[in-house]
Amino acid sequence: MRDHPNAIMLFAAGFGTRMRELTKHQPKPLVRVANRTLLDHALEQVNQYTPLKKVVNCHYFPEQVKAHLSNQKDITIVEERDIILETGGGLKNALPLLGSNPVFTMNTDAVWKGPNALSTLLESWNPKEMDALLLCIPKENAIGHKGNGDFILADNGQLTYGAGDVYTGVQIIKTDLLSEINETSFSLKLLWEKLLAHNRMFGVRYAGRWCDVGTPEGITLAEEMLGYTDV
Repeated sequence: MRDHPNAIMLFAAGFGTRMRELTKHQPKPLVRVANRTLLDHALEQVNQYTPLKKVVNCHYFPEQVKAHLSNQKDITIVEERDIILETGGGLKNALPLLGSNPVFTMNTDAVWKGPNALSTLLESWNPKEMDALLLCIPKENAIGHKGNGDFILADNGQLTYGAGDVYTGVQIIKTDLLSEINETSFSLKLLWEKLLAHNRMFGVRYAGRWCDVGTPEGITLAEEMLGYTDV
C-alpha cells in the first residue's frame, strides 16, 4: 500500500561520545546490553514485526558494523564516508534504497520491554491525517532518560514541542518534504518543523517500558529493566 511503510531506516552512524571509553574502539550500536549489542536489540523489534526493507547507516568504525551484519543478507548498509549526515541527512541519503512510501526510522541506542514498537505505531497510523507518527513514552516509564520530555500530546494525538512525553527514537514518517531541505547534514528536526507547521505531526504512547542507553550507566539500568543477570 502506497501510504504504509514497507522499509525501515536504522541510524547507526553516531560517535557515541557519551559512552566515553566504551566507544573509544567500537561504535555505540555494538555496545552490549544483556549480552547482546544495541543494534541487535533494535533489530529484534524489526524482525518481530514483519518483513521490511532494512537499511542501516554507519560512519564511525564502519567496518565493525559491516562485519557484525555480514551474515544478514536482508540488510543494506550505507556508509557515510566523508561526513556524518545526522538523522535527516542520513535518511535523505538513503531514500533511493528506502523507496517513496512512508518509512519507519529507528535509533539504535535503546532497549524495550513490552509490546512491539513498530506494531504500536502502525496500529495508530492514519496517513490521511498524519505525515509523521512518533512513538512517545511517559517520563516515568523512560528509564535512564534525563530531561523534561520532548513533546506534549494533545487529546487527538497532535504533537507540540514541550515538557511532556519522551520521544523513543522510533517513528513512521513521510519523506516527500526532504526534497525541500538543501542541507547535506541535518537533523530530522528540520523536517519535523515543516510537519508541525501544518499540524501533520502526531504521537502515540508506548505501553511498556523503554531505556535510553546513551551512557555507561544506561547499560546497568537497561539490564535491570530486562531482569538480566550475568551468570
